[in-house]
Amino acid sequence: MRGEHVDALLDELSNLPRVIGAPITVAWNAKEDLLDLLATARTRPDREQVRDLLYRFYRRCADADLPELQRLATTVETWWPEILAFLHTGITNAGSEGTNRVIKTIARDAYGFRNPGNRRLRTRCATTRRARGHLDAR
Repeated sequence: MRGEHVDALLDELSNLPRVIGAPITVAWNAKEDLLDLLATARTRPDREQVRDLLYRFYRRCADADLPELQRLATTVETWWPEILAFLHTGITNAGSEGTNRVIKTIARDAYGFRNPGNRRLRTRCATTRRARGHLDAR
């Protein structure tokens, strides 16, 4: 977001009752801290930079006393080795996750087909680009 939009957002949140606006503001800031950390991917961040950004995120989550942010911090801690590998390499499993989602969707749509070969053929057609519709259903 551009600066003027952030300022407008924070002004709107400060105008809300404190019980509503404060938790939203803290959660939004924690999200921004996490995005700042993830934005270092593929930039060859040094250890100190990663450490500082991670500490800032954890500190905000701990100070917030919101169960959602504590759960998010726990999830980041659990997946930290994988997140760190992404920060250093920039490699994700997004392609395989997308293909898996397509396969599950096709399988759900094909539920009840009497011929398992047809289901396999539909899955292959949806997940490959070459010779669509001309695949052997083996």
